Amino acid sequence: MVSKILPFDPYWLLFSKSSKMVRLKAVIDQIAPTDIPILIKGESGTGKELIARAIFSKSLRADKPFVKINCAAIPRELIESELFGYEKGAFTGAHARKPGKFELANGGTIFLDEIGAIDISLQSKLLQVLQDSEFSRLGGKGHVNVDTRVIAATKEDLEQAMEEGHFRKDFYYRLNVVTIFISPLRKRREEIPHLADYFLRLYNDRYNRRNGQPLSRKTLRLFDQYDWPGNVRELENVIKRIVILDSEEAVIHDLWGSDISRNNQGEIPGGAIDSLVEMNLKEIGREASHRAEREAIQRALARTRWNRKEAAHLLQVSYKSLLYKIKEYGIDKLNGMTREL
Repeated sequence: MVSKILPFDPYWLLFSKSSKMVRLKAVIDQIAPTDIPILIKGESGTGKELIARAIFSKSLRADKPFVKINCAAIPRELIESELFGYEKGAFTGAHARKPGKFELANGGTIFLDEIGAIDISLQSKLLQVLQDSEFSRLGGKGHVNVDTRVIAATKEDLEQAMEEGHFRKDFYYRLNVVTIFISPLRKRREEIPHLADYFLRLYNDRYNRRNGQPLSRKTLRLFDQYDWPGNVRELENVIKRIVILDSEEAVIHDLWGSDISRNNQGEIPGGAIDSLVEMNLKEIGREASHRAEREAIQRALARTRWNRKEAAHLLQVSYKSLLYKIKEYGIDKLNGMTREL
């Protein structure tokens, strides 16, 4: 009997066939029952919130509140009142006392997503909560005591932010008791078929589609060759579109664009071969190399939405080298870069 997949099941990510995630599960089993702060690092879409929820669900606070706040989604002038609440009359429009997220999470866990977006002026107040388990509401004179476990997550380089003076070192070291790093999906490709199958069954069940048909081998092969800049979240959205549209070909073509015409074998397209017929072998090799290099740079820039630092990391070259190549090949946003994946 096949068990019904719940709308939210954090353990699909943990019980995968990736050795990295199996090791991560072992770490979670060790740290979940404690109250130590945890910092989760990873690219966007790797599953940082799922890891946080998994830690919470295996903790001694699992029957208490789990409160999430996206620090990057709240305007700077409102983040303090969201976190710590405010007293009546603290500012215009404060007609009554309002508890903040830390109070709402009292006894449970608060998940501070995108912690790197917190302004340095507010980090000292967060440090006080971590050290003394107390804070003051906005406009308040007394202290509020809370028993709240803190789990934070970031895609930013906090070490670099410290060096640049944007992130307090004492706050970082207090927060960073245990760090969990989630590898991007492109570095744990063995998970892709497992995760794709999970999402396929999830959305087939939710939308009552496809009669349980598995993904084709061709689609799975393309999935394995794609770099997944959006990580697990992107894979989930791709599978969702396949289920809703009931078409693998349309979604794959949208994912790869014109690259699908290369038949996934890395061949030079026929038109390019025609232009090379009159060259000698050395020239052919050089021209093919330049074409492949230029195309790889274009694809990396498209997939990172023209974030050249991320593209350099993706291509495993220095930032300066990438800038030189972009200039050398005359690549710009209007020159072969009209499509962003």
